[in-house]
Amino acid sequence: MPVLPPLPDGLDCACLPRAHDVPAQAQLEPWLATRLGTVALARDARGRPRLAEGDADVNWSHSGDLLLVALARGGQVGVDVERERPRARAVALARRFFAPAEADWLQALPAAAREVAFVRLWCAKEALLKAHGHGLSFGLHKAVFGERDGVLHLLECDALLGAPEAWFLREWAPAPGYRAALAWRRRA
Repeated sequence: MPVLPPLPDGLDCACLPRAHDVPAQAQLEPWLATRLGTVALARDARGRPRLAEGDADVNWSHSGDLLLVALARGGQVGVDVERERPRARAVALARRFFAPAEADWLQALPAAAREVAFVRLWCAKEALLKAHGHGLSFGLHKAVFGERDGVLHLLECDALLGAPEAWFLREWAPAPGYRAALAWRRRA
């Protein structure tokens, strides 16, 4: 079982093995039930999954053989997991969809480090935008991350996302060949 990073109180996260022939929601419902009792999931107007009742928030992501699920009490949560693979167009994609400073940072990295850095940025952005509730359609460039001491930090973001310092981000490698990120903030 993959090791998860330490999380603040009110957050719970698990990286589960993914069965490719079973919908992700059906696979995560037993995990949720052990934490919440009964589980009733619904979708909001944008299609984002949510718990039908209560103050908790849930989000999940899957890639390859992993299913990442997170539960937040009294906050908004988003997760993303991606399998690492060659991305020959990483800088071109960053130039098109990320903030200019992020694309510049990626381009300045050695080629061997660039692909992992791209996946780290992608996971952080997707987790944050999923937690916000709008997903990727909100715009990947509207959340700008920078690396400090080997860790990604949200430096600036669109006003609709709130203040950057209100967001908690955790990134990690849940298994060899994978990157993951969890974004969370308390409800106002």
